[in-house]
Amino acid sequence: IAKGESMTTLPPLDLWHDEFIAIRRDLHQHPELGYEEFRTADKIADYLQSWCIPFHRGLGGTGVVGILTGTQGTGPTIGLRADIDALPMPEQNQFAHKSQHDGVMHACGHDGHTTMLLAAAKYLAQHNHFKGTVYFIFQPAEEGLGGAKKMIEDGLFTQFPMDAVFGLHNWPTLPTGHFGLRTGAIMASSNIFVIDIQGKGAHGAMPHLAADPIMAATSIVQGLQTIVSRYLDPQEPAVLSITQLHAGSADNVIPDTAQIRGTVRTFSSQATDQIEEHLRRISQQTAAAMSCQAYIDFDRRYPPTVNHAIPTQFCADLLKNWLGEASVIDPVAPSMAAEDFSFMLENVPGCYLFLGNGDGDHRLAGHGLGPCTLHNGSYDFNDALIPIGATYWVKLALAWLKHPPIP
Repeated sequence: IAKGESMTTLPPLDLWHDEFIAIRRDLHQHPELGYEEFRTADKIADYLQSWCIPFHRGLGGTGVVGILTGTQGTGPTIGLRADIDALPMPEQNQFAHKSQHDGVMHACGHDGHTTMLLAAAKYLAQHNHFKGTVYFIFQPAEEGLGGAKKMIEDGLFTQFPMDAVFGLHNWPTLPTGHFGLRTGAIMASSNIFVIDIQGKGAHGAMPHLAADPIMAATSIVQGLQTIVSRYLDPQEPAVLSITQLHAGSADNVIPDTAQIRGTVRTFSSQATDQIEEHLRRISQQTAAAMSCQAYIDFDRRYPPTVNHAIPTQFCADLLKNWLGEASVIDPVAPSMAAEDFSFMLENVPGCYLFLGNGDGDHRLAGHGLGPCTLHNGSYDFNDALIPIGATYWVKLALAWLKHPPIP
């Protein structure tokens, strides 16, 4: 990466800023849930076609992959990924581009991610004097439904072999336009557990005739809180949270059953293995001590998002050269949130990073009273990021294709 490159966004992207703000806000107005992103996918395909970028549809159901080979012919390959789905939650904002679909909202900025990648695609289509191929991956169903895994199962990396793949996420509280990245785990695994407790019901006035599943459940809840503090290495970050406890239907009835639900977050598969082992043991033996039985379903949704060393260093060097070291946080603190880009990084080398969305001052009049944080009804993507994120994608793609560090 040559010294002295521009430390600003690319001029065409600045000129197109209003055009892509309109695209982003249109996507925000028409959010769609995972595997239902039909309008969104149609829009993406229409834009790619208008810029003469070939594309493939159908991977992961509603996924779209743009394919741009430079005028100098085939060579290295790179994948750039944006997620396109929204969340099942109401929007509290009242500005003009608020969601038009009740109970569905772009509260995580996927509308902005899609727009930044579209802007980069347009730029590269007009400045395509390079050797190699850029794949623009528009992925459905990131929000808990594993769209990345589904695209891979449908042949993403076999139909479109990539030397490396890259992703990003806007990050509230990180200053606008700053980047954060790290080698290794940058986001946690996501695991859901359900513990069904079978006891024996009885009249509330006759507890001696019951095998009380509520007492078993409350004892299990207390026991599970010892797993992270007593069975994991103190230097191994992990979270185990009980999020639901259901039992009973009447004030004078000890029920037959109770159910505990929760989530586990870790930065390593080994920690997940340990937590699952102790969760099963504590639940089953505690229930048995109270004459009940516990049945456990431990669902491993997303693995940790683990960045590869060489691609991550490549991104860090590019960003520091472009923006200066003060604008690049390396290493950034990892997050206990999860991301299904993790499946892509299990299959292909790459790097996932954060792009600062600011503290919410960018929001228009009429925004909700809550903070501008992810998965919040008052959130809105910061449109100032569009040329910044698109410039990053362009610079990364061109630099990688010119001097790929992975043979």
